[in-house]
Amino acid sequence: MLELRPNCECCNRDLPPDSKDAMICSFECTFCKQCAETILLGICPNCDGEFVRRPIRPLRELAEHPASIKRFQTGRLQEIA
Repeated sequence: MLELRPNCECCNRDLPPDSKDAMICSFECTFCKQCAETILLGICPNCDGEFVRRPIRPLRELAEHPASIKRFQTGRLQEIA
């Protein structure tokens, strides 16, 4: 089951489960579209994977399979900035 993380690991922006601005890599690292494209240039700083838009889980499934509430912040971003 895909983990729907609640925030951008770069800027800490909220990314609700229905956000069309959430981008993920194959390890489910999560970033907002703006950070993924402008700061990270489409490459995940954690695993070097590419970003794709995170799919939106249907509302009927969120009750049984809710989004994560654990927030992440990437430590390796200091190397990039």
